[in-house]
This record gives sequence, C-alpha cells and structure tokens, in this order.
Amino acid sequence: MSAGFELWPYLVLVLVGFLPNEAWRFLGLILARGLDEDSQIVLLARAISTALITGVVAKLIVFPTGALATLPFSVRFAATLGGFIAFVALRRSVFAGVAVGELLLIAGGFFFTR
Repeated sequence: MSAGFELWPYLVLVLVGFLPNEAWRFLGLILARGLDEDSQIVLLARAISTALITGVVAKLIVFPTGALATLPFSVRFAATLGGFIAFVALRRSVFAGVAVGELLLIAGGFFFTR
C-alpha cells in the first residue's frame, strides 16, 4: 500500500473537520473585533458556550462511552471534582485542571480495574 492511501482519513478530517471550524472562528474574530466585553451579545455567547461545555462534561460523566465507561461513576466524578478544585486553586489554570483531572482518571483506572 502506498503512504498516500493510508493518510487519506487524516486529509478528510482536516478538510471536513478542521478547516470549516477555522473559517467560522476567523469570521467570529472579524465580527467581534469592536464589541465591548460586557455587551449583552458577548455575555450571551459566553453563557451559551459555557452551557455547551457543561453539557458535554456532564454527558461524559453520567453516560460515558468506550474506555471511560469501564470506570465507576465515583472515579469519573472524583476526577472531575479534583480537576475543578485544581482549576480554582491554581488561579483558574485550565492546564492544571485538565492535568489533575486526567491524573485522577488514570489513577482511578489503575486501582479500580485491577
């Protein structure tokens, strides 16, 4: 098999997933350039994006799929709570929150699936 044939799924992913998303992000950047951060439309957009992220996280905790489904609910919830506590405690560091949550998931998977 040629190398080009093996890479076609990645090309499709870039063309169908990445590029359209980037086009909308670029358009949003241009349109939002002069908006005040405290304007109603920006607050609405922030509230909607927060609600969407919250919904995705809640779905992953309550109705997981794949490998995440093998972990008990208590591990998934504890990892989420630990990540949130790290996020708040370390001056709203997204990296710290994600890293702590991931480490707790890995530790939970190690100890509860043995």
